[in-house]
Amino acid sequence: MSGARANTLGATRVCPHCKATVLASASVCPGCQHHLRFNQADAQAAPTGYEAVQIAGTIQHREPSEACEYCVVLSVDNARGDKITRQVVSVGALQPAELHRFSVSIQLLPSRQALPPKRDK
Repeated sequence: MSGARANTLGATRVCPHCKATVLASASVCPGCQHHLRFNQADAQAAPTGYEAVQIAGTIQHREPSEACEYCVVLSVDNARGDKITRQVVSVGALQPAELHRFSVSIQLLPSRQALPPKRDK
């Protein structure tokens, strides 16, 4: 979890429902989709996000008569190629001739950074 204050861009907190790390600014957990905040002012002022990337596909073993195992890994690197995170998202098994569908989406949200406090002169 981030040590940044709640009004800091990129600050995080833990969802009380599913224990996922989410953005502190989130009103709804992107994982379990439970509401995290019911403040009407936040709901009206919430930035509108957009889906920057959406990938969907299927996995199926190339030998349809065999079972196999799979491991889904998510990796995020910055522009310099430095690893930010690498996580195993899911593991499982496919029975003979079985297929699984998957989708990955990345939502971008404009920031609502707080303005610095005015100083009295």
